[in-house]
Formats: sequence, structure tokens, C-alpha cells
Amino acid sequence: MKFETNTLTLLTEALKELETGFSELPDVNDNVDVEKVRSVLLEAADRIKDNFPYFHPYYAGQMLKPPHPIARLAYMLSLWINPNNHALDGGKASSSMEKEAVAEIASMFGWKKYLGHLCGGGTIANLEALWIASKLKPGMKIVASEQAHYTHKRISEVLNVPFQSVPVDSYARMDINTLKQILEKGNVGTVVATIGTTGTGSVDPLKEILSLQKEYDFRLHADAAYGGYFILINNLNADTQETYGNLSKVDSIVIDPHKHGLQPYGCGCILFKDPCVGKFYKHDSPYTYFSSSDLHLGEISLECSRPGASAVAIWATQKLLPLIPGGEFAENLSKSREAALILYEKLFNDSRFLTILPPELDIVTWAPKSNKTSIVSELTEKYFSLAASENLHLATFKYPTRLIKSFWKDIDIDTDYVTCLRSCLMKPEHLDWIEKLWQLIDKIAGKINLKRE
Repeated sequence: MKFETNTLTLLTEALKELETGFSELPDVNDNVDVEKVRSVLLEAADRIKDNFPYFHPYYAGQMLKPPHPIARLAYMLSLWINPNNHALDGGKASSSMEKEAVAEIASMFGWKKYLGHLCGGGTIANLEALWIASKLKPGMKIVASEQAHYTHKRISEVLNVPFQSVPVDSYARMDINTLKQILEKGNVGTVVATIGTTGTGSVDPLKEILSLQKEYDFRLHADAAYGGYFILINNLNADTQETYGNLSKVDSIVIDPHKHGLQPYGCGCILFKDPCVGKFYKHDSPYTYFSSSDLHLGEISLECSRPGASAVAIWATQKLLPLIPGGEFAENLSKSREAALILYEKLFNDSRFLTILPPELDIVTWAPKSNKTSIVSELTEKYFSLAASENLHLATFKYPTRLIKSFWKDIDIDTDYVTCLRSCLMKPEHLDWIEKLWQLIDKIAGKINLKRE
């Protein structure tokens, strides 16, 4: 395995170009002891060898995707300036680049008029969305599906807002009938629709939720941290495609460029359909916003200091790979989806394995087969460890067994939860490596004596 280093020569070239913008300034001695820096840097390199190979196709576990080379280079380039996008005099150029990049993300959802910015990740982005919701619907409940990210419940506690989980149907999507029953009881101010759950990649039925919104007048927030970019691809199933077709109708959207957007951590994005919510961010800062009458991003953000490097990186990435259907970015994303479909079909048609749901996006949830859910969980843990010893890195996921009775009809359900394997095929390279991955899956199944029927 060799890391790509050819592009590093471009960084030197770009730094020389950057220097020309400050050529009138007198030189400053850098006072860098290169040998001492070298010693510590090599020690750091040695330390971080102790990681799973998140960048490699053999890593098919958590939602970890390497940044694009252009994102790495642009991020590093900006660090010689180290801009702070809280205020224009801390990040003049990078603030402008952030606004341009966020405008392209908003345009992906069909929004030309909006309020939005980058932030540290999905948790902070969802915090801002639910904070605004609590201002608009004070004292009212926030509801999200039981398969939504745990951050929504935790954020509600931070905001001191009531929260309720909504059960899901057999496809791990928010159960509409139960949601309606909750709404009929009143005091629901916000419904969170998950557009790609972390566990299974399931997409909540947005069309039906929008219909209920007309009747019950709640605020609708879409947590698309993981799944948002799939709006660009054309190989989704019909129901999921319909959901994405309705995404422009929600009140706020969260998306994480550091997931499928090819960005380094941490880079999230929050978008509000109504720019008027900016009034809730208003605050006085006599030492911050003096340099320009233009909007400072800190005036529409809960975070204060924010890395301008993130803005430069995402701006450069979207310049190289525009967020358009049929473009290179979209085509690479569709490869992840195709890889998930192929893996699912292989597992579904192999009697040694159990599958739960056909993937809606690019997550496949599966398990070694046995006659009891308790034994399935034991085999999963064993399979997980053996896979790691073969350099195949997966994740595990505890799934409520009440949701799988219709799928695993010949399995004795003797536990409330079953531990399954979870494969996030987030890299386009997974499509090219799918046969190699399958060979490893087959090899490990032989090691734990899974038998074909």
C-alpha cells in the first residue's frame, strides 16, 4: 500500500503563488529547526500507524471516507494563512469561498433563497437546526424516529426541550401511523426526518410526513448528514427517489461534507429555507464585526472561531467536482450505491448469511446465519474479529429483533436485539474491489464453519 504523494509538488507550486499576494511585506525569519521538526513528525507518523486503514477499500465499517486530494491540498494550503471564518477580518477570502460553496450545496436541494453556513459537523449542525426550531416552537416537543441519530435526543436535553422517539416500520423508516397518533395528542413542534439512518441507511417517508405537516403545522427538519448527497444520483429505488424529490420542501437541512462530500473532518453544513431565522442569531460584538458592513458568518452561526481551511477545501473540491447530476462527483457516488446492491445480492443469495433490508443508499446490514438470534449475535462477534485479522474491517450494529420477524421467518427470535454486521461501502473504489471483498467474506465464513444449505 502506497499513499498518493504525487500531488504534493502542487502544494509547493501553490504556496509560491500564495506568497506573491504578500510580496510587499518585509521578510520574517521562520526560525524552524527542520531536524527537530523532522524527528517529531516521524514519531507522529509512527504513532498514527496504529489506526485501521480507513482510506482502503478493505475498510467497510464505519462512515469513514478519505478526503479528495484537492481537499487535502487546499486545506493544507490555507493553513499558512490559518483564516478564521467567524469574522471577515479573520477570514476575508475564505469567508467568501464558504458562501460560494454553501450556495452550491443549497442549490443541490433547489434552494436559491436560504440561510446557511459550514460548521464542525452534523451534531453542531443539528444543534443549530433544533435550537432555531425551539425558538419558533417554544416549549413544544421534538420527535424523531428510534433509528435516528442519538444526537437528536441529546441535543433536546441540552436545549431543555421535550423529546420523543417514534417507532419504525419493518424497513427501519419512521412509522407514519404512529407519528400521526403522536401528533394527534398535540404539542409537537418539530419532526426530524432522517434521510439515511446511520445503522441501515434507511430513508424516512418524507412525502407522507409532509402531508401530515399540512394538517398538524409542525416544523420539519431533514437530518441528511449522511444521505444528503444521494440527491444527485439516478440509481435509487423509486420510493427513495421520491423522497429526495420532496427534500426541497422541508424547513431545514443538515448535510455533512465530511461524509460523502470528500472533506476532512470536521465539516458539516446547516441550511434554513427561511433566511429570516437569522434574527435569532443576532448578538452584539463590539470587537469582531467592525471591518465590513457585509454579513459576517459569525452573525449567523452558533460557533465562534471556525476553520477557514474547511471553506477553502470544500470550495476547491466543488470547483473541481461540481455538485450536478451526471457529473463526476455524482457518478462516483453512484458507484458506492451499486457496490452495496451487488454485495447485498451476493449475501441474500448465499444460505450462509442473513440479510435485513435491501440497501436504500450504500449501507448493507447482514449476519452469519444460525437458527437463533442469540447464536447469530455470537457468530457475528466472532466473524467481526476474524474479518479484522484478515484486514477486512467491518462494523457491528444491534438491531431490534421485532423488526426482522418478517425477514427471518425460520429463525427463533430468542432475544430483543440481534448483533449484525454493518458494511458502509462509501468509497467508489468499493465497486472495483467488490469481488475481492466477497472472496474475503467467503474465506472468513469457512473459518467459522458456516455451511451452505
